[in-house]
Amino acid sequence: MRFSKYFLTLLFFACGILAHAQQNNTLTLQQCLDIAIKNNLTVKQDSLAAQQARIGYVQAKDNLFPSITGAGSRDLTSGRATNPVTNAYITQSVTSDNYNLQGSVTIFNGLALQSAIKQASLAFQSGKMAFQAAKDIVTINVITNYLQVLDAQEVLKQDTSQFAVARENLDRSEILEKAGDNKFASDVYDLRGSFQASKVNLVIAQNSLNSALLSLFQLMNIPYNKDAQLQPLNAEDLQGDNGVSADQVYNTALQQLAQVKAATLMRESAEKGVQYYKGLLYPQLSLGSGIGTNYSNLNPASYYSQFRNNYGTYIQLGLNVPIFTNHIKKNAVALAKLNLLNYRYIEDNTKIQLKQNVEQAWYNMAAAYNRYQALQDETKAYTESFRISKIRYEAGVLTSVDFVTSKNNMDAANLALISARYDYYIYSKILDYYQGKLSQ
Repeated sequence: MRFSKYFLTLLFFACGILAHAQQNNTLTLQQCLDIAIKNNLTVKQDSLAAQQARIGYVQAKDNLFPSITGAGSRDLTSGRATNPVTNAYITQSVTSDNYNLQGSVTIFNGLALQSAIKQASLAFQSGKMAFQAAKDIVTINVITNYLQVLDAQEVLKQDTSQFAVARENLDRSEILEKAGDNKFASDVYDLRGSFQASKVNLVIAQNSLNSALLSLFQLMNIPYNKDAQLQPLNAEDLQGDNGVSADQVYNTALQQLAQVKAATLMRESAEKGVQYYKGLLYPQLSLGSGIGTNYSNLNPASYYSQFRNNYGTYIQLGLNVPIFTNHIKKNAVALAKLNLLNYRYIEDNTKIQLKQNVEQAWYNMAAAYNRYQALQDETKAYTESFRISKIRYEAGVLTSVDFVTSKNNMDAANLALISARYDYYIYSKILDYYQGKLSQ
């Protein structure tokens, strides 16, 4: 009795461990997305670039504030020198200290500073959009790979079922063969061939599943776990809006897709860059002021008295007119214009590629949807045909060749239906991505 209690306790404990281990091996789509975004190096790089752009924006605003510097020095001289008190020449050692505090602020420089702020602000916003775009790309890649794994799992399940049916049919035929009841001598060989074909398909399906799962783990940048399980998805949640046109998706993408926003903002930033360098061609007006004091050992007054009484102040209004600067500023404007032209090309190319990709994804989605609808009827027909063929074969009125052909037709239709369904799911999610519906 005590042994039974211990055995039951151990059994429950072991079952708990196995259940926990199985739960740990099960990954949800959201977990895969979180892991992939966290570990993706491109996302990390774009995050750093966004932070750098933010610092550049903060610095551009800080450049409007006055710059203030302080300095102090001690001079030790010997021999012939100037008395800092009387300005007469003397020949002796002199110790003197000098302190000053000065500041300056730019009043006008062709609005270059203001243009620099706008340029840096747009670059920062573009950096944030590029960071979001990098996360969006990882998101759509993970979702499509996740669906490919689920697709491969369904194909494997279907091939496993087909293998079991082939095994059952072969066993029955071999029993009949031993009893001499097969109608044709080739019956058992036909079914053996069908069984081996199912076995090959099963191996191929398992390899496809392993390959899809490996790709998913590589996207997440974590060690491959061949025993990992993915949580199934609700088919209704996977369906996209089949009622939107390719043009509607494209127009939405122009407004919502982070990748397009990033390209547009960088072009706008480059426009402000041209204004910035043009502003440097104008005269610069600045205001400066300062205060200073000094000490000398030749002055009989105390250190504190000299520090307090020897100070002087100044205020300065400066005008800097660029007359000739070796064409540095002129060439800077020319380079800024070329940089702007380059970013216009990038923006235009981004929109062209987007339109082409949206059109391709939309037509692929529509084709997969139509193929799925058509295959549903085909699968039902071949399934019913196989059911009748099985009855006729077992009754001895159908040859093994016709029976195997009927089974192959049903199997092929089922696999094509699975493929079409997941193709539709995948392209639906790609269109969701283009409409900005996948942002994390």
